[in-house]
Amino acid sequence: MSSQFEDYLETMTKRRRLRTVSNLKSYPEKAHSFRSPASQDKEPDWEISLSGDLGDKESDLVSRLVDVPRGSRGTIYFDSPGGSVYAGLTLASLIRLRQLNVAGVALGECSSAAILPFAACKHRYVTTYTTLLFHPIRWQSEDEVRLEEAAEWARHFKVLETDFDRLQAQLFGCRQSVLDRWTRPGRFVSGQELADAGLAQLIDPFSSEDQWKVIEAR
Repeated sequence: MSSQFEDYLETMTKRRRLRTVSNLKSYPEKAHSFRSPASQDKEPDWEISLSGDLGDKESDLVSRLVDVPRGSRGTIYFDSPGGSVYAGLTLASLIRLRQLNVAGVALGECSSAAILPFAACKHRYVTTYTTLLFHPIRWQSEDEVRLEEAAEWARHFKVLETDFDRLQAQLFGCRQSVLDRWTRPGRFVSGQELADAGLAQLIDPFSSEDQWKVIEAR
């Protein structure tokens, strides 16, 4: 009896081994669930175009920056004469607050309030043809205001101007004196000059070499 029982156990063990080496494949959905996070398909980089007046496009741009995954990687193409300083501040704040790994590429013009979100980008790229207009923020109002309101706005404007200059230097990671020589009284700065100051990297989209590899390798 003991010998027969041992033979039975050996037979059952062989059958279990045969099952474990079966050539049958698991159902794809089940196999996918056991993939390690490292093997998952990489989330594609997003791309956003920031062009035109910031005030006119603010709602759309804010929505797009909120829609992308927090901490994700993407590219923002700049071609804007600026606009509302508050719109520029909002976009720069969202880029930093949501910890977006952004490559800012100034293709045409990136002036005035548009410089702030460009400076907020983790990586900045310009071409030799890029133009950036640095100047003190401007007070413009088409509304009729009382003297008291005008006086309060003038007080606030002075504070805003000082804060804006300090923040812009902070985002670029440079001394404020570097930007002051461009900002006052105001000056057009080329992409080459910005790159020479160490505030951006120069690329040549008209080169025969693939310049996208430079941005992708950041």
